[in-house]
Amino acid sequence: MPSPAIEIPVGERMVRISNPDRVYFSARGETKLDLVNYYLSVGPGILRALRERPCMLHRYPDGVDGEKIYQKRVPKGAPDWLETVEVKFPSGRTADELCVTELATVAWAVQMSTVEFHPWHSRRADTERPDELRIDLDPQPGTGLAEAKLVALLVREALEELGAVGWVKTSGSKGLHIYVRIQPLWGFREVRRAALAFAREIERRAPQLVTTAWWREERGEQIFLDYNQNARDRTIASAYSVRGRPHGPVSAPVTWSELPDVEMEDFTIATMPARFAELGDLHEGIDDAVWSIEPLLEWADRDERDGVGDAPYPPNFPKQEGEPMRVQPSRARKPAPEKMIDLDE
Repeated sequence: MPSPAIEIPVGERMVRISNPDRVYFSARGETKLDLVNYYLSVGPGILRALRERPCMLHRYPDGVDGEKIYQKRVPKGAPDWLETVEVKFPSGRTADELCVTELATVAWAVQMSTVEFHPWHSRRADTERPDELRIDLDPQPGTGLAEAKLVALLVREALEELGAVGWVKTSGSKGLHIYVRIQPLWGFREVRRAALAFAREIERRAPQLVTTAWWREERGEQIFLDYNQNARDRTIASAYSVRGRPHGPVSAPVTWSELPDVEMEDFTIATMPARFAELGDLHEGIDDAVWSIEPLLEWADRDERDGVGDAPYPPNFPKQEGEPMRVQPSRARKPAPEKMIDLDE
């Protein structure tokens, strides 16, 4: 039998939680209510990561061992105090997405079976102009977190040369994310262009360790710097977001000094509340470290002068101006061999 619903106070609101005893994480048995309490325990951190951003929700109505639902639109019947913002997708369609402005909104989302929060890199004031550059270090088969850490240190070094501050966190899955707060003066296309130029520079510095190749068949045993995470409507799990796995891993902010020693399994819904209580939000200063992407746009101009143009967009995007052929190399149509003519016949 389902457990009876309860109401919990969150700020000035009461949030109803149905089936609070439903097990969401099978490894240790944490429940839906445990998940709510986890997010409340890291409240200032998850709010800083989500505040005023359009947010896609990853829902697991039967727990993380069950079906996953990608929720972009706020459903009908949502409380009238929830706030939303209209966003435009690459298809040209629009939707009203959840816009977190208070902790009660996070609790409501968990009531709706949300485990993961995936915010945009722009805010409600101007959803067309990102204020966050995202550097996604994605280990490919044959590599792992150890190699991602090495690349992260190269990223930090390059950012420091540019006068930018990188804020690192574990992905909660395999790799690392590094965020840079930027002036919201450019659109998605230019921010992605800047991210691609930066990724290519890191690739030049460590060509045996780093790749920007979009097609998996070309990446090899390297760390992929996913520049396309800066395109419109591309989202990654926020800081403090739980991930949908049985042991409840968390995408955890870490300090640069502790990064060499961290392991992904260090951060779960069981361990993060105590860590947060002791250390607070390690990304607390992120909104004060705002930087201009102009140097990266100059790098992009340099690459284009050197004949290095754009790279493929994700498959759900319309073909973009200046984008190369969007087909994996092994499937690209090869030119027919030239016909030989014997002039003596």
